[in-house]
Amino acid sequence: MSNAYPSISGQFLINGEWVKGAKVTDVTNPASLTEVVGQVALCSKEDVQQAIDAAEQAFPAWASTPAAKRAELVKEASKHLSPIIEQTVPLFVRENGKPQVEAKKDIMRCVEIMSQGADALVKWWEPQSIPGGQMVQLRRRPRGVTAVISPWNSPMILTFKRVIPAILAGNTVVVKPATDCPLTVLATLKVVAEQLPPGVINIVTGSGALVGEQICADPRVRTIAFTGSTETGKRIMSMSAGTVKKLYMELGGNDPALILPDAVLDETAMTRIRMGILRAAGQVCSAIKRVYVHESRYEEFMSKLTREFGRMIVGNGMQPDAMMGPINNKAQYDYVTGLIERTKQAGAQVDTLGIKLDEESWDQGYFLLPSIATGLDQSSELVRAEQFGPVIPVLKYSDLDEAIAMANDTEFGLRASVWTADQSVAETFADRLDAGAVFFNNHTIFQDLHYDFPGLKESGLSRETQMCGIDLFADTYGFAN
Repeated sequence: MSNAYPSISGQFLINGEWVKGAKVTDVTNPASLTEVVGQVALCSKEDVQQAIDAAEQAFPAWASTPAAKRAELVKEASKHLSPIIEQTVPLFVRENGKPQVEAKKDIMRCVEIMSQGADALVKWWEPQSIPGGQMVQLRRRPRGVTAVISPWNSPMILTFKRVIPAILAGNTVVVKPATDCPLTVLATLKVVAEQLPPGVINIVTGSGALVGEQICADPRVRTIAFTGSTETGKRIMSMSAGTVKKLYMELGGNDPALILPDAVLDETAMTRIRMGILRAAGQVCSAIKRVYVHESRYEEFMSKLTREFGRMIVGNGMQPDAMMGPINNKAQYDYVTGLIERTKQAGAQVDTLGIKLDEESWDQGYFLLPSIATGLDQSSELVRAEQFGPVIPVLKYSDLDEAIAMANDTEFGLRASVWTADQSVAETFADRLDAGAVFFNNHTIFQDLHYDFPGLKESGLSRETQMCGIDLFADTYGFAN
């Protein structure tokens, strides 16, 4: 493993040129706080303005590029990115904290997003005739400059799932990665941008408030794709209202898992539940964040979940034995530890489990062992909050209607899961749960990249897409005689 800064350290991208930031700040390893992985530029309002200028100037030529050619260029870029996956994984682990296996899967999935999106584009872009007495066609066109604001928890996937569909649809983009974890996004998008005309991809880094204000205020930015907190999403909506921008938002979640009386709690199911809770140390919007267990299965479930949590090995993601890494940043670490402490003070029982991979270096990173909280009620802070960390509340219920009511008792509606031996029962529950997607005996992601289901209530703003997200970034218009 090299400790050298990556080539893009402290730089940002405008119109095909990498610019050294006048001001920078360090990006540290959350598993080893004395290690500086690289630097991130703190862009000014002028820098953001120049990025939008470049995107605007590049848009007409890129928008008029035939869909087949856009697909060809993105496909070619995916072939350049694929060979550097292995060498990129260590950088991702060191700035994000997740174990190597998770980091590699994320980057590989980004290559798939490019390849599959390119394959889907050409057919989807073709005009669609509507039967009837009048000639009517549905045709598509790009919107213009698109801003992509991505988070620190899953920066690679949640950047590529927005940037790639946007450019495939003929838009130019201004990307704003999270300051806590920008380097892998910069390094990989560098490879992609090199295969495209200058100005199609521009990247600015630094203060979310500064960059966000500038993007939202600029009338030339026609679409904003944001992934992050609900509160920030609301702020972006408010700031964007003046220019009526198109918004795609993946916001907070408080996903419930419902364990029904007939649930099959075998090794496969318990592994899925554990990973649904603890993947990326719980720092996943669509992670299980509340578990409701029927009283007849409560003791069995608690025994098995305790065993699953107890076998989790927590440590530096660069170590092969690590099953879970640290919390990514100090603000989130302080929030989660404070939440756990307040939960204890409120009278709940919090059992901390798992294995420290390296006792000596434990205090040198933002490490937390996984915890299970019991003795809570529906009004408890841990039940109502999006904890975004490795601690899970488990509540028992006696009535199935009660379970659905408790699951829906939240402002969020991202994902949910139903654990039962009967698929028809799961389908009935799915119809009653306030969630953009409901999983049956699982709590995971959609493996098919063509599908992307929005959250309900305060968990998001979008619509269902079946074409790798491309239709989120294009306008469909009618052509008729």
